[in-house]
Amino acid sequence: MLERTPRVLRALLSGLSDGWVLPGYGPGTWSAKEVVAHLVFCERTDWVPRMRVIVEHGRDRAFDPLDRAGHVPLLADHSLADLLEVFERERVGTLAAAEGMCKDPAAMALVGRHPALGEVTPGNLLAAWVIHDLNHVAQIGKALAYQWKPFVGPWERYLSILSAPNPR
Repeated sequence: MLERTPRVLRALLSGLSDGWVLPGYGPGTWSAKEVVAHLVFCERTDWVPRMRVIVEHGRDRAFDPLDRAGHVPLLADHSLADLLEVFERERVGTLAAAEGMCKDPAAMALVGRHPALGEVTPGNLLAAWVIHDLNHVAQIGKALAYQWKPFVGPWERYLSILSAPNPR
């Protein structure tokens, strides 16, 4: 699943105008471009670094908290096309690193400490990584769908993706 996300996003977003990819879907929500920037930031600072902390320190050291606005500088410095390319390249590297750390079945049973959630395993982390990707693919779909919301008329009641915004 994790290998597929960059290709899915490239297929969904490549070549779309700013009118599609820059608006969010309500106050406090992210646009498609913001979500991709967030995914790039997480590739660099979240999944593999946290797995490394579990493998190297176990329960003795909690993860660093994730900076939920850490992706903002990427928005100013990169186009969406650039971000999609960077995400694809970063994901290849993070998957190779994760695979190297998880080859030993005993590594999957190690226990680490999340700063807010408590004890977690590499297996928990991998599962959350997959769901995190799927959540953000759905969030991008919602941001794109909202661009058409004014035009669907009475069908809105049948299109659950257009229900009230759920910020980040």
